[in-house]
Amino acid sequence: MCVGLSARVVKVSDKSAIVDASGARREVSAQLISDLAPGDYVMVHAGAAIAKITKNEEEEADSLMEELLV
Repeated sequence: MCVGLSARVVKVSDKSAIVDASGARREVSAQLISDLAPGDYVMVHAGAAIAKITKNEEEEADSLMEELLV
């Protein structure tokens, strides 16, 4: 099973981004998304931002992950 985590973009560099996923910050590859900016929400998988998502989608993904972990 593959799991992607939702995160908010904090900072964008040349080909990477710092993202915040429920308080945990990490650097991920931003090569797959050309117009990434701080404040955007993304789905992260295997160390790469793979898709932009909306704030509502991010909240829904967080809620589902919380349910799975209980």
